[in-house]
Amino acid sequence: MDTNYDKILPPFAIANLMQIEKMKAGLKVAMLKKLIAKGELEVIKIGNKLHIARTELIRYLEANTIPKTA
Repeated sequence: MDTNYDKILPPFAIANLMQIEKMKAGLKVAMLKKLIAKGELEVIKIGNKLHIARTELIRYLEANTIPKTA
């Protein structure tokens, strides 16, 4: 895989859904909520906000990246 999400995404430990949307990772809040509801993303709930760990976001993006064809 050519995409290195570790270099693309800014450094953070955890981020809430709005922060992830603002990172331009290609994921909107509505899509993140759907992925959470389907159990495809693991979340951390702090108060009434949902947060996603950077490692979890990278894991999801890598698992769902379609490699380019030569």
